[in-house]
Order: sequence, then structure tokens, then C-alpha cells
Amino acid sequence: MRMIHAPLSEEDVRSLRLGEVVGISGPIVTARDEAHMRALEKGPENSPGCLRGCVLFHCGPIVSESDGVYSVVAAGPTTSARMDKLEAEMIRRFGIRAVIGKGGMSSEVADAMRECGCVYLAAVGGAAVTYAESLTVTDVEWKDLGMAEAVWEMDASSFGPLVVAIDADGDSLYESVRKRIRR
Repeated sequence: MRMIHAPLSEEDVRSLRLGEVVGISGPIVTARDEAHMRALEKGPENSPGCLRGCVLFHCGPIVSESDGVYSVVAAGPTTSARMDKLEAEMIRRFGIRAVIGKGGMSSEVADAMRECGCVYLAAVGGAAVTYAESLTVTDVEWKDLGMAEAVWEMDASSFGPLVVAIDADGDSLYESVRKRIRR
């Protein structure tokens, strides 16, 4: 497993190969539907700075709070296709370098990834507690959206394994499987 360190540069992202297994350390940010919609409505200049150039995790974490300190209890990937209509614009406007989720994303999102230098990293569903062990909350934005929809800033330590399922050339493991099935 290759370890990568966020924040990621375009060069870092373009060096990742389709099917490669990686782990990631450094800052990652969670965001789902509501956070995507708000960020696109407000724009980069009026949204949390952590969204710019980030590693974006499609996740609605379960977080506990004790005396103002947050702990991640579970952090499983959300089905990324839910964000298909929003993600290409997020990548373009916010300069997102990597998206972590499950199930893949549309060809329109893959096109934005190719244009901007971004990858899709597939996480394993059902591993929420294991993933949580490598995450530490550093901040939270837009708490009014609720725990699952808030933007959680986290520090990852050897977070993974993750599979490069859409690379920065727009090639997709999911599309490869679809083509094989059609044959």
C-alpha cells in the first residue's frame, strides 16, 4: 500500500494509477449532499476554507462530544453517486484533489477529475469503525446541517486502504467493469 500525504498537489494526484491501493495521512474533509449544495450556493469565497484543494470524504460520520472534544465513532463512506449532479462543479470551483467514497461516480465527474487533476478513491463499505480509528476531528463547520451533513475537518493517519477507482486521466474501474458486463 502506497502512503500519500495531504494536502495533495496536482502532481501527486496525477502520479496515482488506476487500481493502485493507497493510504492517506493529513487533512481530509467530510461533506455530503447538503454541504455540497450550500458550498456551491455560497461559492469558495464564502465557504469554509478547508474545502479548497481538499481531500473530500463522502461520509456522514458519527461523532461524540465530551467537554468540547470530538471523537469519531464511525466514519463509513457514503454512496458517492448521490453527489453526481454536484461533484463536477465542486471539483472545478474548489480545486478538490481527491474524493473518497463508495460506488463510483458519473462520467461527467470523471471528466472534471481529468480536467482539474483529481482522483476518486474507493473506500470499503462496512469498515466505518475501522476507518474511524485513524481519524481525529480538528474542526467542524456548518453544524446547523446536523452531524451527518456538517463539514468535519479531520486529520487522517494511515487512512485506508483505498483503491484508485477513477484516476486523473478520467479512467474508471467502474466503467471497465460495465464494459466487460456488456460484452
